[in-house]
Parts: sequence; C-alpha cells; structure tokens
Amino acid sequence: MNNAEIASRFERLGQLMTIRGEEGFRTRAYRNAAGTIAAMQTPLAEIARREGLKGLQEIPGVGKAISAKILELIERSTFEAWERLTAETPETTLDLLTVDGIGIKTAAALYQRFKISSLDDLRKFVEGGGLELVDGIGEKTAERIKRNAKR
Repeated sequence: MNNAEIASRFERLGQLMTIRGEEGFRTRAYRNAAGTIAAMQTPLAEIARREGLKGLQEIPGVGKAISAKILELIERSTFEAWERLTAETPETTLDLLTVDGIGIKTAAALYQRFKISSLDDLRKFVEGGGLELVDGIGEKTAERIKRNAKR
C-alpha cells in the first residue's frame, strides 16, 4: 500500500468511528495521522523497511498503535481493527457521505438512530418519508438529499 491508500484507510476508519458514535481522542488521532501521512513524500513502506516501528513512530501523530496498524497495512493491505469495525458497521455506511446534504453528523444520526448503512437503505428511508424524522435536517437540505439519493 502506498501513503495515499494508508492515509485514506485511516481517514475512513476515523469517519466510521465517528458515525458509530465514537468521538474523542481516537477518532481525531486516526484522522490527524491520515493528514500527516497523505502529505509525506517518503513512502511509509520504505521507512518501515529501514527503521521499523521506531521509524514510523517518529512521524508526528503516529504512536505505537497507529505504527503497528501501518505495518499491518503494508504487509496485509488490511488490519485487525479495521476488519473488526467493518464487521460490526458496514463500510458502505461511509457511502452516505457521498450524498450532497449529508455530512458526518447527519450520517451518524442516520446510522445510530435509523440503522441506515448503505445508499440503498437511504433511498428506501427517503422514499418512505423518513427524513422528516431526522433532527437537524431542514426543508432545503431534505430536498437536496432526496434529489441526490436517487442517483
């Protein structure tokens, strides 16, 4: 895996944790690490090969846990925490963020309260008038979501 793919995985992990309702230090740590990794010129695989875990831990925002996950990603293209999390909360839940009008807070509300975990779930929910039940969604936003959920 290259740096962009690793950064994307950590960004998605942070987003998925937020959608599940896990706020705080851990979600920010993954998202911050993603930003740092995305901006790096030196491939993480090269750092890992030359310097191992210690070299990875020297990257700002990358501690023991994240460096171990980076090694797993380089070696296996996945890591155990990702597999556990996506087994409990489908990765398709992140597709909600591709719909204009749905940000991380709305996606979290849709998932936590209504168990919406895919675009197909969202389409059915919208067709059934479910958007009226979601706190924080005004009329204009609801129309935008309805328009974009059909695509």
